[in-house]
Amino acid sequence: MASGTQPPSPSSAGNVDTEAVNVQASGSDRVTSYIAMVVLFLINLLNYMDRYIIAGVLNEVQKYFSINDNLLGLLQTVLTSSYMMLAPLFGYLGDRYNRKILMGIGIVIWCSAMLAGSFVNQSGFWLLILCLAIVGLGQASYSTIAPTIIADLFVDSKRTWALSFFYIAIPVGSGLGYILGSSMLALTGDWHWALRVTPCLGALAMLLLMFLLPNPSRGGVENHTDSLPFRTSWWQDLKYLLTNWSFMLSSFGAAAVTFTTGILAFWGPLYLVRAQSMKGLVQIEVSAKDSMIFGAITCVAGILAIGIGAVTSKNLRKKNPQADPLICAVGLLIAAPFLLSVILAANKSIVAAYVCIFLGEMFLGMNWSIVSDILLYVVIPSRRSMAEAVQITISHVLGDASSPYIIGAISNALQKRLPNSTNVMFMSLQYSLLVSPFIAVIGGSIFLWTANHIEKDQNYALMHIQDLANSRPGLRQKLPTVPVPEVVS
Repeated sequence: MASGTQPPSPSSAGNVDTEAVNVQASGSDRVTSYIAMVVLFLINLLNYMDRYIIAGVLNEVQKYFSINDNLLGLLQTVLTSSYMMLAPLFGYLGDRYNRKILMGIGIVIWCSAMLAGSFVNQSGFWLLILCLAIVGLGQASYSTIAPTIIADLFVDSKRTWALSFFYIAIPVGSGLGYILGSSMLALTGDWHWALRVTPCLGALAMLLLMFLLPNPSRGGVENHTDSLPFRTSWWQDLKYLLTNWSFMLSSFGAAAVTFTTGILAFWGPLYLVRAQSMKGLVQIEVSAKDSMIFGAITCVAGILAIGIGAVTSKNLRKKNPQADPLICAVGLLIAAPFLLSVILAANKSIVAAYVCIFLGEMFLGMNWSIVSDILLYVVIPSRRSMAEAVQITISHVLGDASSPYIIGAISNALQKRLPNSTNVMFMSLQYSLLVSPFIAVIGGSIFLWTANHIEKDQNYALMHIQDLANSRPGLRQKLPTVPVPEVVS
């Protein structure tokens, strides 16, 4: 890039008449757009409730099937692995076919599989594994496509806030999953009932999807068009994404976030139960209580984190176009010592552990909406579903698809070397969890690297959008003027 040429900041795209373009280009008025945002949020809430509801009853599931930590971690790993393996397929389809239909199919699949899993008996552990794999398949279609619809309804700061609202469903849904699972356990004494509530809510989600969600044109709000001059292949789309430094590095940074949060989300409640067991307090009531408190902390910390991240991003972007990856880096680096404190303090002071969990989750959660926003402004509209899919695959293969199993395997290996006891079960899990703060530091470093590329990649994405708009008479005036960089070969 030639010296002295200043690329636009992420907020510069907002010089467009957002509301006018929103109505004309996407075919959706402001009220419809906000209704759609709420609908997508509610379905995403159900998505994460289903994903973490088993974590709220993990102690009882382990006793019911008489399985070790290794197999216990497999429950989450199988669900997430299925989810991320199918994401590229749905990303490819989401860039080409009716997105409402694809998401509706996904909801039916994951809710049906979750309901089926609630009827397994003590010899049906592997059947439960199969059901969770199918749940992941259904969730892949929704999580890959939903953010791209938000991108087609909002631009600039409105998009940032819409994505922030959408991603609040991650901590709130996860927290409600713990609370719902532990509440049903306390109410019925049977963990199976925890899996039977959300499928009923899935029917309501389908109605909302069918009657309240619009199907905007891809990139319509940015004066893009669904009608491309040529059809690109899956490999061409992938090649474009693999050469986009900001996208790839932020995806690896997101993997560090999901690895760390995956450990905390899946093993956190059980770790607190084992810490309590050191005082001789292991009972169903204690397990349910810890899961409820953990869920409430997750909800509150997540809401604050995403709100703080959105506000900070909006204000700092005006001063520094590298603000987004820098915020993500700072969040991970600050979270690391709190994660370490949780691990070391749990058996000494449960209150101190809860405080550290709250602060750790809050700084980790600042990343969620910002990472998605980075993707949407460094990737061209016609490849955003594919980009969501690739990012999901990277962040989960290297993140929460592997981390629960890795921690369980380490814990199980440590237990085999020592005589079985309550103290050994706690200590083995404690030592295993020490991986998480180390990964958080690595993730922070990757986001610092991302900051070096963010301006250039966003500039090229804006240039592409402007070039397409210039080919459509009457629309070119609605886009900001993008300075063309001088490329040195």
